[in-house]
Amino acid sequence: MAGKFKIAAWVTVGVLTGALATLQLQAMARNAVSPLPLEELQQFAAVYGLIKADYFEPVEGKKLVHDAISGMVNSLDPHSEYLDQKSFKEFRESTSGKFVGVGIEITAEDGLVKVVSPIEGSPAAHAGIQAGDLITRIDDTPVKGLPLNQAVKFMRGKPGTKVTLTILRKSENRTFNVTVTREEIHVQSVRGKMVAPGYAWVRITQFQSDTLPDFTRKIEDFYKQDPKLKGIVLDLRNDPGGLLESAVGVASVFLPRDVVIVSTRGQIPEANVSYRNTPSDYSRTPGDNPLEGLPAGVKTVRLVVLVNGGSASASEIVTGALKDYKRAVVMGTQTFGKGSVQTVLPLGPDTALKLTTARYYTPNGESIQAKGITPNYFVDPLPTGDPYAALRMREVDYKNQIGTGVEASDSSSVKEALRKQEEARRLLEAEIEKDPNKFPKLPEYGSKEDWQMEQALNYLEGKPVVTAKMVADAQEKNAKPPAPTSSAGPVQKPAPAPRPANPDSK
Repeated sequence: MAGKFKIAAWVTVGVLTGALATLQLQAMARNAVSPLPLEELQQFAAVYGLIKADYFEPVEGKKLVHDAISGMVNSLDPHSEYLDQKSFKEFRESTSGKFVGVGIEITAEDGLVKVVSPIEGSPAAHAGIQAGDLITRIDDTPVKGLPLNQAVKFMRGKPGTKVTLTILRKSENRTFNVTVTREEIHVQSVRGKMVAPGYAWVRITQFQSDTLPDFTRKIEDFYKQDPKLKGIVLDLRNDPGGLLESAVGVASVFLPRDVVIVSTRGQIPEANVSYRNTPSDYSRTPGDNPLEGLPAGVKTVRLVVLVNGGSASASEIVTGALKDYKRAVVMGTQTFGKGSVQTVLPLGPDTALKLTTARYYTPNGESIQAKGITPNYFVDPLPTGDPYAALRMREVDYKNQIGTGVEASDSSSVKEALRKQEEARRLLEAEIEKDPNKFPKLPEYGSKEDWQMEQALNYLEGKPVVTAKMVADAQEKNAKPPAPTSSAGPVQKPAPAPRPANPDSK
């Protein structure tokens, strides 16, 4: 096998009607194959023969082998996967940011599919589908209880084909059908704007093949609008991952040349690699450097990175590097904790194996696997906290996640904590099912109601950062909020803007 894709797999939080992934094409070959366990293979052959001969109805041999491979791979960890012809095709499409569908970002709500937002210019947008709409049927298939990835598959298809969506629009108290013609969708992974004089907000929704050039163009545009830019908010909330090389490139925009961005460690020599701020590690085109021509001020401009429990994989690579070098302040909630690397190994022209091959480590040598990155300032999505916190799955919640590589000091306490978290999740789900209107809507990212972004701007502008805990304490005491505090200590005025550390410092 001559071609391998190096990936740091993604986490699905808000799903586009096309899968998301984190890839890097590498030219590696490994011909060594472990000796086949003959006794186990004989047992497999015996089971295969008995099913073919004695099962109550005929079963195709191809299906038995496919299911056997899938079961073997899926049992390893949450991110290893056998990609059949259809899955491999969708997987490759997803990394380009292009796919065929209706053009909406979706999430699950009340057992239905909720529209987070239609993609600008997409068939869904032209058909009048709005953010907040609930999809109850896809053609003749009821959505209630349907896994999100299945809903995505039903909405995808060939260009020019039609799909009918049954929409429940609560704001108008009505249900209606919308017929949408599928077409190729290009996902814009970078968007941003000036949010105050001298301050910019830039959001990356996923790291795909064109993210780095789009990101550098956006940064250049900010400096054209204001050459004396004072601060940037880099928004990675609910960014489930993406191309490893794109993540290395985005972190490199703000860091000195040649510093280590991320390193990986695994069983084979090829898995032990350090990725640096150098064009060969973030550009697929030899001799091309998307970072050339960026304003010098981008290396020292004040920077806040916004993250949450949906920030995973490639997002955590960027966040970890900027935090370790004290180049940025991290604000929000604990990240997802997806610290493993997957390699996509083609098995032929149409199928592949997505296999976990390494853990990755921040520049300080720390693994975030099943732990995540802790913000400098804990800020919930609302002033009153996060009403949906118990629903948020993280890497540690997966029963077969690979762990940190260090034996837990008290596994019983970890299991008890997970049990309590699962119980809290079930209780909250039941409460939402009973009265969904009781729970507030979370603000749109980058809007005037975005509490976390407001606190990020407070930091950049030299104002106190207010956390949800402080608001709750103030309400309880029926008094003015006390001096702001956070995990980093008292905050009256923020410290001077973090500067890039020496590449060799830790």
